[in-house]
Amino acid sequence: MSKPPGTRQSIIDAVLRTIAEDGVAGVTNRRIAKEAKVSLGSVTYHFATRHEMLRESLLHFVAEETRRFTELADQCRTDGMDIDRASATVGQVAGCTRTDSRHIAPFELYVQAGRDERLRTAAAQCFAAYDQLAARILTGLGVPEAERLASTTVALVFGLQLRSLATGAPAEELVDALLLLARGAQHA
Repeated sequence: MSKPPGTRQSIIDAVLRTIAEDGVAGVTNRRIAKEAKVSLGSVTYHFATRHEMLRESLLHFVAEETRRFTELADQCRTDGMDIDRASATVGQVAGCTRTDSRHIAPFELYVQAGRDERLRTAAAQCFAAYDQLAARILTGLGVPEAERLASTTVALVFGLQLRSLATGAPAEELVDALLLLARGAQHA
């Protein structure tokens, strides 16, 4: 049986849900307290400022994403890579593109990082993990200059994920696009 999240984690989860529902502008201490089912004093005790709540939420997301994508990258290294394995791995990533707080909120946080340089280091850490996974998949597929193409691949993934979130289009389009890119790069 898993342990229920602590107050701080409940607040961070509430911030992510709120951002998904109403964007960064929806994050207020009162709303977060209500969402997290904690007292207003608990919110201000754990986070002195709204910026700190946003930053910690992004850092939490980054830590989770970095862990997840590093594990996937390590699996790619140890399990070998062929087009079917690449498709399955991309499917795992694409399958996580849903319209829930864990998947919409990060886009909002990344936009906020564009406005607030104090959040950029955290965002950069997350993109580094995405790049690492992309490079491992491309390398495993025998794509020349995989490291150089990794950030372009990540940009494609993010663009297609954003498109999927905005239009409700299925994530399979993402898998198809990435496999097309990988096949083309293999023969370049």
